[in-house]
Amino acid sequence: MKTPPLQPGDRVALCATARAVTPEEMQPAIDTLHGWGLEVMVPVGLYARAGQLAGDDAHRAAIMQSLIDDPSVKAIVCCRGGYGTVRVIDRLDFTPLLAKPKWLVGYSDFTVVHCHASRLGLPTLHATMPINFTPCPTPATESLRRALFGHPVDIGWQAAEGSDSGVELRGVEVVGGNLSIVYSLLGSASQPRTRGRVLLIEDLDEYLYHIDRMMQALRRAGMLDGLRALLVGGMTDLHDNTVPFGMDAVQIVRQATAGLGFPVIFGAPFGHLGGGNMALPLGERLNISCDNRNNCRIFAADLCC
Repeated sequence: MKTPPLQPGDRVALCATARAVTPEEMQPAIDTLHGWGLEVMVPVGLYARAGQLAGDDAHRAAIMQSLIDDPSVKAIVCCRGGYGTVRVIDRLDFTPLLAKPKWLVGYSDFTVVHCHASRLGLPTLHATMPINFTPCPTPATESLRRALFGHPVDIGWQAAEGSDSGVELRGVEVVGGNLSIVYSLLGSASQPRTRGRVLLIEDLDEYLYHIDRMMQALRRAGMLDGLRALLVGGMTDLHDNTVPFGMDAVQIVRQATAGLGFPVIFGAPFGHLGGGNMALPLGERLNISCDNRNNCRIFAADLCC
């Protein structure tokens, strides 16, 4: 299933499925989206607050559902992550998107939506969110603009130490997102199907032992079985205990994936990387390559190699 690209004048809507936001925090993104020639819809009640959350569960779900149902909205952009999307996902009906898909955009806690949508065969866009926008453009916002307007994805980077080389994958789908969220969805109706796909993981502000716990859980649950590859994005601001765990993130992932027969690529430009969080279509056919010098590329399946 392909999502129609945006056209100048199209309406995009902001949503807040997790933590609360303020008008001041959203203004740089609103200005930027207007500058791209888009109409920005700020739903009534977007700036509600219930503790840390952007309104209670019923409120957040009602806004998100109204945007899913509204045919005038061509893309839904989540304002920020934090926590809370899992509390509303079972209240949402994605059926209208099966007939008329629209971009669902975000990362971090929005991984709940990415994974749930993947079970329905709906493509989504793992990309920067309005809370991260600044008055000046960044590679992340430019990447988002290009993706929304239908430019074929073409992302290059230098893989980090510990990556496998000589990778050539054609026409594969990427699923996943934030590791903590993927882990939290194990055994639920939103757990993504990973066999035959590429799994993306990234995380922020976690302890090394907990990275290991999550990777062991994914392995034991069978989520690493039959993967075409594992993409490891930003593992940002990780912590250790007074008594060191004894392995860094690369070693943890390497140990958890040992003997499973798929390549692992570290340093992918996705996740909590500020202006370096590139827009990646999930659920669409992509090519992935990584040569013997660790030059990696993800590009649309219909682009020349």
